[in-house]
Order: sequence, then structure tokens, then C-alpha cells
Amino acid sequence: MNTLLSLGHGYSAAALARMLIPQGWRVIGTTRSPGNMPALRQTGVEPLLWPADLAGALAAATHILASAAPDASGDPFLQAAGDLIGLARPQWVGYLSTTGVYGDHQGGWVDEDTPLTPSSTRGEYRVLAENQWLQTGLPIHIFRLAGIYGPGRGPFEKVRDGTARRLIKPGQVFSRIHVDDIAATLAASIARPAPGTAYNVCDDDPAPPEDVLSHAAALLGLPEPPTIDFATADLPPMVRSFYSESKRVSNRRIRQELGVKLRYPDYRTGLAALLAAEG
Repeated sequence: MNTLLSLGHGYSAAALARMLIPQGWRVIGTTRSPGNMPALRQTGVEPLLWPADLAGALAAATHILASAAPDASGDPFLQAAGDLIGLARPQWVGYLSTTGVYGDHQGGWVDEDTPLTPSSTRGEYRVLAENQWLQTGLPIHIFRLAGIYGPGRGPFEKVRDGTARRLIKPGQVFSRIHVDDIAATLAASIARPAPGTAYNVCDDDPAPPEDVLSHAAALLGLPEPPTIDFATADLPPMVRSFYSESKRVSNRRIRQELGVKLRYPDYRTGLAALLAAEG
């Protein structure tokens, strides 16, 4: 039986599990919270309270996906159980990274061959974690995810309740990806393993963030959210740091090498699907 061990079973990993379980896969998902275990079972995922019986799960795993955010020491799973993980013999290992490893390119295009020049501490941690996984000797695949949206993670709630603001910074652009297209990309890589390869996971249409909010409001038939000038706005440090990077991310590799055909190639199709799913 194909068995996926999902280390840090979160939003993107759950989307992959929804694809694999109907195909007969066994999915084991780790969690640090006992309260999360009943909800995991309801989705068909076997919960594993970290780090209980990790050795047994690793012995059973034909595939491993690691999804946790790193810190100054790098990947938390490798820090806690690197020796044990290194003894596993999976056919495929995936690590979910971010496009933040490329840093700021002032709106220019980047691809997987672009040098990694992170401009934030978070980006530096991701580069460290990527390198740690590459050094394990496991059949690792790196997935650099753009801004993730999907069910429960869209702009509609803030637009509806009037808290959405169009933050204007000239030249600012972000790449995005629907969570279902992340899952499809991971599944395509599992079908076509190429250990040591990095993949950008993003849609075809990098866009200014204010355009996404405007389109969400139009879909809802509501007024466009008010604008705020980035230069004078009183913003939390985390928000301001996100806006310190502007780039367009190429997804050519997942299309050409993995044969991925995005279900939601731009935010317009993705938002329309989210709204339709809400009923």
C-alpha cells in the first residue's frame, strides 16, 4: 500500500490527502495537539501525535511530505528526528518551501534557476531548511509555494465585513496559487519523481494585491474596498515585510516537466470557484 507520512499535516497537505485517500492511499498526519486528532480521523487521515511512534510511521511510509515552517535552526523535523528520518527508505520526499527564498526582484520574473537571495529572516530560514533536506540523501523534491488561497482562505470575508483595504504600493506584484493546484502538483511529482529538483508552484497571472480585492468585491456586488497608501500606512511589521518583496514567479517547470494543467490559472477563476462553492 502506498503510504504518505505527512509531517506537520496542514492546509496544503490536507488537500493532497483529499486526492490520495480515494485512490486507496494510507495517509498518516502528525500533529502536536491531541485536540486535532478527531478532526483528522474524520477526513480519513490517521493522526500521529508528534513524536509518538515516529519510527513505525517512517518504516511504513513510501512517501513523505514535510510542511512545517523552519526557524533559525532550520527544519524542525530534521532538528528533532533527523537521524531517524535519514534511515527511512521512501520512494519520494517533498518539502514545502516558499517563493520567499528568491527575495525582492522589483517586479521582475524569477524561475528555479534564479539565485536564492532572501531579503527576510523567514526567507533565510527557508533556504537553510531546503539545504538541510537536500543533504539528507533522501529522494527530496522542493516545492516553492506562492501565496496560498482556497476554501476558508480567501478575501471574501474581509470584503463582506468591510475590513478589507486596498494597500497601494506602486509596482507591487505577488504570485498566488490555489491549494487544489498545489495538491495536483504534488501528485504529479509523485507520479514523475525527479529527486533534487525544485519547483515553483504558482498560477499564470502575478497581480497587484489591490486588484484581487477589487475583483472579489465585484464578484460580491459590493463597493470596492477603500485604498491606503503604503508609504504612510500604519502597518504591522509582518505585513510591511511581505510588501518588501515584489516579483513575478514562473511556473514553466511544473507545466513542462510535470505536465501540470492548472485548474485555476489565475485569481479570477480561483475566486469565482470559491464563491460558487460557498453557494
